[in-house]
Amino acid sequence: MKKLMLVGATGLVGGHVLQQALADPAVAQVVAPTRKSLVPHAKLLNPLVDFERLPEDADWWRVDAVVCTLGTTIRVAGSQAAFYKVDHDHPLEVAYLARRHGARAFALNSALGADVASRVFYSRTKGEIERDLQAVGYPSLTLVRPGLIGGQRQEARPAEQWAVRVSKLLQPLLPRRYRVVPADRIAHHLLQAALAATPGVHVLPSEALL
Repeated sequence: MKKLMLVGATGLVGGHVLQQALADPAVAQVVAPTRKSLVPHAKLLNPLVDFERLPEDADWWRVDAVVCTLGTTIRVAGSQAAFYKVDHDHPLEVAYLARRHGARAFALNSALGADVASRVFYSRTKGEIERDLQAVGYPSLTLVRPGLIGGQRQEARPAEQWAVRVSKLLQPLLPRRYRVVPADRIAHHLLQAALAATPGVHVLPSEALL
């Protein structure tokens, strides 16, 4: 059985990863650092943290694998700089600290269109975190790139919700890569990639998640 770290457990995809990991007999423990307390569970270790000041030598960094679903929007974050911290800086610091303490696999919930050369700030940020994670030195790195994510978020994302509704109406006409991907399917692929820890860098495009 493996010890898994999950960052982003309070989000839509992260919540599904948490549920699936706690129910999976291959997972001995889930370490989920969050700002707010999660519902207690016998297999859950939930350290409360400030992602601006992560404790570098905490024992709970010693895990086998990491799933990262941290993410926000510029509207919610308040600025591009604040967005970049959540979607790039925090995941990268988590990756470094967990790797330093022995983690061998990392699975990231990225996004369709991630590209360091993109003119779109969101897509460029996703491309930069994908690039920078590859320099951390994980024996196994999986980059999951969903398009529109289906599910009920706790925070309001009006533009995304509108796009999801339209895409569902047009689903039969859309190429697979542009179809809505249910959050639980993304979570499944992230969790299985982390547990399998297949050597190398692996990219899962949106159409492979359906």
